[in-house]
Amino acid sequence: ISVWGPYPLKKITKRIYQKRIVELSEKYSRNYMTGIHACGRMIFNHAVELGLIKLNPTENIQLPKYQAKVEEIENQDEVSNFLEKEELARFLRLTESDGLEMDSLTFTTLAYTGLRIGELLALKWTDFDEERGSLRVTKTLYNPSNNIREYQLLTPKTTGSIRTIRIDERLIKMLKRHGIKQKEIKLQKGAMYADNQFIFARNDGHPQLRKVVETRLKRLLKKAGIKKNITPHSFRHTHTSLLIEAGVGVKEIQQRLGHTDINTTMNIYAHMTA
Repeated sequence: ISVWGPYPLKKITKRIYQKRIVELSEKYSRNYMTGIHACGRMIFNHAVELGLIKLNPTENIQLPKYQAKVEEIENQDEVSNFLEKEELARFLRLTESDGLEMDSLTFTTLAYTGLRIGELLALKWTDFDEERGSLRVTKTLYNPSNNIREYQLLTPKTTGSIRTIRIDERLIKMLKRHGIKQKEIKLQKGAMYADNQFIFARNDGHPQLRKVVETRLKRLLKKAGIKKNITPHSFRHTHTSLLIEAGVGVKEIQQRLGHTDINTTMNIYAHMTA
């Protein structure tokens, strides 16, 4: 009413309706938007029944793919759940001795880059610059159904999330070894391999599932005797704690983690140094 109040119903076109839905989706959750859209459809259906309009502008309107703002998620996260330096070293040693395929590379990359799990799974070989020793973050993997083929590559929610991260020599060597092994798998699989250039690809070429990473993490934590509630996102906080311990400044941490709002970084920093 606040936006469309002065206009007759027939002036509300499909384009106008879709634009308003997109605007509201920036403010409200997916569930709330489903309710708003359902209400909109009822109103315009009733207008059609009354003969006030001929076409319903709400027909076949798609709600935007909803992603909670990554920085909101991080503010809600339990920042205290991260691995201490000694715990991380023990955990990563275990990934080498007892981990399944790609476990060591996956968790080492998460711990040493501060990447979000969606950003990690979306990485392609074109994002890896061996000479400069860096990873370029430009996208995130969206796959809520955990179906190997039904995924989307989305741009990060905030512009600050698009960044280039410097990586150390150890991780560079691990990525190179993984690349050689992946090429061998491609040769073995031939046309059966869906070659989309994902670094963290399954043996069929499709990007690894987040659910698989979470399951493997639980397995390794149990073996390591670590009883903290550690998730893939916890490695992001683990990375932050390593940066703080190394004396890295807040601004540099903000850029490395891809926070648009420095207050998000400050809150995590304050929590960890309290």
